[in-house]
Amino acid sequence: MPPHFEQNDAVRVIRNLRNDGTYPGLSTGSLLVRRGSIGYVVDVGIFLQDQIIYSVHFLDSNRIVGCREEELISADTPWTPSLFETRDKVRVIASLTVNGEMVVPAGTEGKIMRVLRDIAVDVQYHVHFPGHVLQVPEALLEPVTTEQ
Repeated sequence: MPPHFEQNDAVRVIRNLRNDGTYPGLSTGSLLVRRGSIGYVVDVGIFLQDQIIYSVHFLDSNRIVGCREEELISADTPWTPSLFETRDKVRVIASLTVNGEMVVPAGTEGKIMRVLRDIAVDVQYHVHFPGHVLQVPEALLEPVTTEQ
């Protein structure tokens, strides 16, 4: 299992990294590094004999964070930022139809199941609404905030 990245490689993290309890000085669940951030590999190690872990220095936050290979892409790889991430709560701003039948009324809240960046059009999401999981373009979604 050769590592995909080497020391000093510039990498981009593709999802938010949160403290799993191993990062000192911050509570569990605290945001460590925002998705899309670029850092530099400072060390490569093995965890449990089958997982490659990269120690990545993110200069913007001045944090060195352990990252799994599936959380990283090369910094040179094209990146499309998104407004939402997996598990975010959203509200659809227009009714959604399937085969001409309305299945999700405007204003319905849902939960992001997956972010789709690698498609030919703008960012889209698999969103779980009551009774349905639909692929929805970012333009039809708004965040659900605690004040709403």
